[in-house]
Amino acid sequence: MRNAFITGLVIGILSGLWLFAMHWMGYNTTGANQIAPYEYLSVLIPFVGLYFGVRAYKYNEMGGVISFLEGLIQCFKTLVVGGVVAVFGAILYLNYVAAGDNFVDFSGRMFGALLVGILESLAVALILMNKSKAI
Repeated sequence: MRNAFITGLVIGILSGLWLFAMHWMGYNTTGANQIAPYEYLSVLIPFVGLYFGVRAYKYNEMGGVISFLEGLIQCFKTLVVGGVVAVFGAILYLNYVAAGDNFVDFSGRMFGALLVGILESLAVALILMNKSKAI
């Protein structure tokens, strides 16, 4: 759980900082139909974090052997921690930086990030699992 907490904390902090960095660069992250192609780069934050977090878990705690389900559970634990931190950062952003913007649109994007996180968890678990010899 320590590995998931640390990795999730890093993912959450970087995701929260991404919101503030976009605002400081002059890009609005709220509002209907206002998404720029560079916003899709934020998908790399959880993917890279999950990959290196589960990889460290596999080699440091599991002795280099991990099943798909173990990897998936580790990804979900990491995403729960990262999601809590990222949502906290988003609440700070919406209350203090972008006050008065469209909360519904922004919460829709956060839900979309949840779906992307689930897909990334599946991908990372598939990439890092050991091949089953029982087949």
